[in-house]
Amino acid sequence: MIHGATYFFLTCRSQQTIWYILRDCIQKTLNEWSSQISPDLIREFPDVLECTVSHAVEKINPDEREEMKVSAKLFIVGSNSSSSTRNAVDMACSVLGVAQLDSVIIASPPIEDGVNLSLEHLQPYWEELQNLVQSKKIVAIGTSDLDKTQLEQLYQWAQVKPNSNQVNLASCCVMPPDLTAFAKQFDIQLLTHNDPKELLSEASFQEALQESIPDIRAHEWVPLWLLRYSVIVKSRGIIKSKGYILQAKRKGS
Repeated sequence: MIHGATYFFLTCRSQQTIWYILRDCIQKTLNEWSSQISPDLIREFPDVLECTVSHAVEKINPDEREEMKVSAKLFIVGSNSSSSTRNAVDMACSVLGVAQLDSVIIASPPIEDGVNLSLEHLQPYWEELQNLVQSKKIVAIGTSDLDKTQLEQLYQWAQVKPNSNQVNLASCCVMPPDLTAFAKQFDIQLLTHNDPKELLSEASFQEALQESIPDIRAHEWVPLWLLRYSVIVKSRGIIKSKGYILQAKRKGS
């Protein structure tokens, strides 16, 4: 879905992960969208670019909402304000047709090379997540790739405590004992993941965009955030649907 002034949204479904699948997802969505519109729309580059691929996402039936668990992981891609957090959650709720997400995990925000992730980097995003919990837009919030010290600092500072922390399988085969002990003490669930450190770069996004729609001037677009969602049938523990939502912005807009 592409919607809104100088903003670019994509939605798609996939039962797999990692960049090659994401790239394919982006390209297929764009190819289908561009085949359904007038070429003049792309050439004219209007201030408002609106795109919808209606069957790309299956909205949740309100009568079945209680039977479903809707979880998401948010990757902050570009250097932008923490408002991206609210934008991503609002868009996910709108796309899936729900008023609330059951859980949101935020990946560590991008930082400069050679700089260690600190509580200061996390605070703006966590404050927005807390606001979303307090406004009942999210039930539970979690973190990704925090070590024991980082998780402890966040836990002590936060008003809404993290209920989970993901650990990358590539970084450890066994959970660090100090992290395990801290998580057990404060009832924080430790999960595993295999997401690459950089799931989507500006260059790779622009390359996928250029290959799909050559006339769109891909170098003008930068990704802001990427949200991966899963809809799980609670009683059966199976994934009903899974996909990505991506927002990008035209430079200078």
